[in-house]
Amino acid sequence: MRTRILGARVIDPSSGLDQVADLYVEGGKLSAIGQAPAGFEADQTLDAQGLIAAPGLVDLSVALREPGYSRKGSIASETLAAAAGGVTSLCCPPITKPVLDTSAVAELILDRAREAGHTKVFPIGALSKGLDGEQLAELVALRDAGCVAFGNGLNNFRNARTLRRALEYAATFDLTVIFHSQDHDLAEGGLAHEGATASFLGLSGIPETAETVALARDLLLVEQSGVRAHFSQLTSARGAQLIADAQARGLPVTADVALYQLILTDEALIDFSSLYHVQPPLRTRADHEGLREAVKSGVISAISSHHQPHERDAKLAPFGETEPGMSGVQLLLPLAMTLVQDGLLDLPTLLARLSSGPAEALRLPAGKLQVGGAADILLFDPLASTVAGDSWHSKGRNSPFLGHCLPAQVRYTLVDGHVSFKA
Repeated sequence: MRTRILGARVIDPSSGLDQVADLYVEGGKLSAIGQAPAGFEADQTLDAQGLIAAPGLVDLSVALREPGYSRKGSIASETLAAAAGGVTSLCCPPITKPVLDTSAVAELILDRAREAGHTKVFPIGALSKGLDGEQLAELVALRDAGCVAFGNGLNNFRNARTLRRALEYAATFDLTVIFHSQDHDLAEGGLAHEGATASFLGLSGIPETAETVALARDLLLVEQSGVRAHFSQLTSARGAQLIADAQARGLPVTADVALYQLILTDEALIDFSSLYHVQPPLRTRADHEGLREAVKSGVISAISSHHQPHERDAKLAPFGETEPGMSGVQLLLPLAMTLVQDGLLDLPTLLARLSSGPAEALRLPAGKLQVGGAADILLFDPLASTVAGDSWHSKGRNSPFLGHCLPAQVRYTLVDGHVSFKA
C-alpha cells in the first residue's frame, strides 16, 4: 500500500522538524518527506490540510487486562482505544493473571496484539516471580520473548538486599528496570493523599514520604548498581526534585507522570467519587504545579495515560472499597492538548513528551518520523474538539472526563503505514 499524505503541518520533535509538507508511505515505511520519491504512485491519498502530522504517540503504561481480567478489558478493545487516542506504540505492565513472568505469557500477549493489529505492544516483564518480591524472574528469557523492561509495580521487594541483587543482575545484561516508588509500610491502608482533603473527608492518608523515602532509596541503589532506571507514576514535587538531582549527578534515570496528575489534585475527591480513586493518589496543588514544571523542564520526559480499565461494578462500592485506576488511553491526545491550551507547553514540546521522550526512556523503536523508519503516524485536527465518551472503545468507562469537551481530535492513526483508526 502506497499512501500520500497531503499538506499537513509535520512536527517531529526528535529532529526539530516543523513545516508544512507532504508525506509518502510505502511498504510500511516513511519513504519521503516533502518531495515524492521517483516513480511513486499512490494507492490512497489522505487530505491533511489543516491537520498536524506527528509521530504516533508512545504510552508507557496501558493495562490490557489480558490474560486473566477479560471482564475489565481485552487486548483487542484496549489497543483499539489506544489507536483512537493517537497511540501507535504502548507498553503493558506485568499485572496479569498469570503474572507476566514467563515467556509463554509474553508470547500470548504479543500474538493477540498482532492479531488485533491496532497498535504495537511492548510488554513489561515482572522483575520478580509472581511479583512477590522474593525470587528474580527469568529476565533474559523474558527479554528474548519480547519484554523491553522489567518492573514490580507497586509490589515492594521483601528487602533491599534482594532488590539490590536484582538491579545488579539487570545491569549485567543492560536491562531497564521500571520503579513505582512507594513504600508499602508508609502507604498501607491509605486511600488518598495525607493532607487537608483526606482529613476533611475522613479518608486514611498516604503521606508524600511514601514516595520520597522509597524514591531516595531506589536512586541510591541505582547509583550503586549502575542499572538503567525509569521511574514511573511520580506524584510529588519533591519526588520530581529528587529525579532532577539524580540526573544532575549523571545517573541514567528517566521519569514519567500520569497525565491525570497534571490535570487533577486531591481536591477532586471532595464528593467521594470513586472515579478519582487512583494509586498512587492524587496529591496537592503544590505537587501538581511541581510536576507540571518538571514536565516543562524535561526532568520528566514522558507523559503516560496509566490506563487501567475497570468493569462498572469495580467503581460502585463506597470509595474505600472500590478498585483504583482510571481508563484514559483513548483520551491521551485530547487531554494532553489541555496543557497547550493552558499555556504550559508549546505543541512541539507536548508531542516530545508523548512520543520521542517515552520512546527514548525505554529505548523503543518508535516516537519519530524518520525517512526509512516505520510509518507510525498520527494525524489530528488541533482546532476541532473531542467529546469524551463518544465512540468509546475501551471496555472501561471509569473516567471522570466522560462528557467533557476536549481540544483537538484524532483523525487518523497509522501503524506501519496501515490506517488502524479513522475518525
